[in-house]
Amino acid sequence: MAKINDYYQKKQLMEKLAAELEQLEKDQALKGELEFENKVRALMKEYDKSPKDVLQILSAIDPSVSGGKADSTAGSRPKRPMKTYKNPHTGEVVKTRGGNHKTLNEWRQKHGKEAVQSWQQD
Repeated sequence: MAKINDYYQKKQLMEKLAAELEQLEKDQALKGELEFENKVRALMKEYDKSPKDVLQILSAIDPSVSGGKADSTAGSRPKRPMKTYKNPHTGEVVKTRGGNHKTLNEWRQKHGKEAVQSWQQD
């Protein structure tokens, strides 16, 4: 019986989606966007250009279009600064770029987060 329930639920969902799709197809704004998309695709085909080529052209016109990921020469985000911690009890020094360091975590458990933070050196 579970399969028949699943069948009817999916059938209702399809009917609901079909009604929503029909409403969207009547929307003038969507029609305009679809027409624009078709014209852009036709131009890309006519000039043998890929979407990547179009994005490069658009980013040359307006740099805010690139979104940061289109340009592979931009590189990744900058590295975090190196932080140095010196344990005053043992004299041990830890250098890390992140806060999830094994030794730092052990110190935090033993001495407390604020105490370990105060051991940071510039």
